[in-house]
Amino acid sequence: MRTFDLAPLYRSAIGFDRLAQLLNEQRADAQPSYPPYNIELVSEDKYRIVMALAGFSREEIDIITERDSLHVTGRKQKDCVERTFLHRGIAARDFEQRFQLANHVKVTGATFENGMLTIDLVREVPEALKPRKIEIGTGSDTSVGATVSALEQRQAA
Repeated sequence: MRTFDLAPLYRSAIGFDRLAQLLNEQRADAQPSYPPYNIELVSEDKYRIVMALAGFSREEIDIITERDSLHVTGRKQKDCVERTFLHRGIAARDFEQRFQLANHVKVTGATFENGMLTIDLVREVPEALKPRKIEIGTGSDTSVGATVSALEQRQAA
């Protein structure tokens, strides 16, 4: 099965055209397997990407966030010394890895130690987008807006 029928999604969901675009891009662009990486769920809203970058130095790696994507690029410096390998198992070649970030996911930091690149991410949902409870008033209560603002003031305190 090479294609997805997304017509039912379009009939009942509004604004999910970006999801369909992501599915099509994932199908078209097979993710490269180099360099190897892990994606960890550290806690409810914290994530970590760990990449094995043997043979790279800190100066040869670039991390760029742009809108809702994370780009990790490695450009290996050319070695001046001519070498003859009997076996070459460490693939120190240039790479570009892209990660699609969900809404409100931000990169908080990155470290490079012992050939392992660690990128920490956190999901920070704005207060205005978090769910809030609406108190139901009685029939004689005409100030519904006052009830909502009183609840918001209690939550802020």
